[in-house]
Amino acid sequence: MKNVILYITLSGLLALSGCLPSQKVERVSPETQTDLSGRWNNTDARYVAEDMIADVVSKPWLVQFRTKHEKAPIVIVGRVRNETMEHIDAEVFTKEMERAFVNTGQVSVVADRQERKDIRDERYDQLEHASDATIKKLGEELGADYMLIGNINSIVDESVSGKELAIFYTVNLELVSIQSNQKVWLGNKKIKKYIKRKNFRG
Repeated sequence: MKNVILYITLSGLLALSGCLPSQKVERVSPETQTDLSGRWNNTDARYVAEDMIADVVSKPWLVQFRTKHEKAPIVIVGRVRNETMEHIDAEVFTKEMERAFVNTGQVSVVADRQERKDIRDERYDQLEHASDATIKKLGEELGADYMLIGNINSIVDESVSGKELAIFYTVNLELVSIQSNQKVWLGNKKIKKYIKRKNFRG
């Protein structure tokens, strides 16, 4: 009898293990486009940043600044507000913009507010602990000429059954003169995603 019970128990466990979900993990290139949920992802952040920064450096404000000041403008990437209903890590997007800006070779990019605070703390620490030959001076920072700010919005349109979903993202960016508050460039990028859910149960 015990053998029969043991057999039934083992058979049940084997059957149950066959129903458990399994997964296969595969490393892919970070450049690979992956759209699993259809929501905003790192691919969107990279594409939008590259397209918008390519646009901003192609506009007249840059030539006008270089002609007047005979140097590259200094830009700081400020806050990009997430005004969608989903979680979007805005820092991923701002870092993509910083990278795209630097890679153009046409502007200088300075650290953001939190990064400056950390660096200043290091300078103050050097005042006490670093040698005179290697200490970094206070008051030698580069002041930015322009700040890039903006927001990300979305509109979600879902079918009554829930089987189909369309998400429309719009990213608005503005380059603003820190001296005068003049907006020298306004950029807009749109992304629309259509999602069809298979085997969806409403």
